[in-house]
Amino acid sequence: VQLQASGGGLVQAGDSLSLSCAASGRTLSTYNMGWFRQAPSKEREAVARINRSGGVIYYADSVNGRFTISRDNAKNTVALQMNNLKPEDTAVYYCAAALRNILPSSYEFWGQGTLVTVSS
Repeated sequence: VQLQASGGGLVQAGDSLSLSCAASGRTLSTYNMGWFRQAPSKEREAVARINRSGGVIYYADSVNGRFTISRDNAKNTVALQMNNLKPEDTAVYYCAAALRNILPSSYEFWGQGTLVTVSS
């Protein structure tokens, strides 16, 4: 599967931003999906994960209540709605797919990343 993330940009603290991930090559419903991020000098963080049907969702504590992951298997897309953005949300955001399960270590297919910058 090929993943293409888009929607990043420069926003101010408190703003909202929506990221989108388009999948091609295989039907998205085959995969558990997730959004990860990596800030400079920091380890990659699993921001939000969603299983194949959308019935199981996990969020990192740092974004819980502010971010919402969703998927549209018919359109082969996954979205991440980010509200009340904070400067510490600044990172490159990656869309990823996993076949086996929803554990962060299971994600094996990665998009190219989209940069989100939040100014204070």
